[in-house]
Amino acid sequence: MSNILQAFVNIVNNYKVTVEEVTKGNNRANNMGEGLEAYVKKAFANNFKETNKKKQKENLRKTFSYMGAKNSPPDIILTKSDAIEIKKTETLGTLQFNSSQPKVKLYSTNPRVSIKCKSCEDIPWTEKNIIYAMGHIPKDTKKLKSLWFVYGECYTANEDVYQSIETRLKQSLEQIDDLSISIDTNELGRVTNIDSLDITYLRIRGMWVIKHPSKVFDDLYEQINEQFSLIAIIPIEKYNTFPNEDKKIIENMNNIIITDEVVSDPNNAADTLKIKLLVFKV
Repeated sequence: MSNILQAFVNIVNNYKVTVEEVTKGNNRANNMGEGLEAYVKKAFANNFKETNKKKQKENLRKTFSYMGAKNSPPDIILTKSDAIEIKKTETLGTLQFNSSQPKVKLYSTNPRVSIKCKSCEDIPWTEKNIIYAMGHIPKDTKKLKSLWFVYGECYTANEDVYQSIETRLKQSLEQIDDLSISIDTNELGRVTNIDSLDITYLRIRGMWVIKHPSKVFDDLYEQINEQFSLIAIIPIEKYNTFPNEDKKIIENMNNIIITDEVVSDPNNAADTLKIKLLVFKV
């Protein structure tokens, strides 16, 4: 069963592989995002050096129980393990989560999670840890400059922190007397009865934006002018659950730096969380 440690080792051993640009369509940003998703899938499925297309697909099916839909989270799920959200950015500043709020974990009760995703494994799941895989691909290149793997519990607050904001906004929208506003939607709301034919409506959408981990965790690792850097932030309790064989392999690699660190608790900055920091840089 694949995990983040295996993927980290696979990338280190194949870091010269560039993110392939998907050729379909004319939207470069979407194309590079799909290329990054393919890159992350290869890392977890150990497909970097596999040339047989049939074997590639077999490895993907063996590694993942769910491989996503464009309009519902997550992007992929490791079989009987973690969910993975993949985000691409051209600059190191912020990441757009769009209308989907940051998530510390993925819950099957989330209305945006599809029925197919909820039933993707033999035993129905209720919650999964989330790994955010965030790739920096500078504009006008195909090269992956950096890739951060960060577990949600180290990066985002609990779901109710974000949900309370959306709830308050929806309640405020309902109180606008001279507009017909419906909040029975996954978005913030919808304005109807705009024209005399009642054929137009206005969608009210939120846009969640979060700081890139290179800014959040710059006290742990400062990303400057490396040719390539790979960083993982893993809760210590999660790290301890990985197979001893995988931990032994990664801990014996001379080009990977592994340290015990603490990060601020996203739910209370006065508290800390113990983590393992993995760093590889060229």
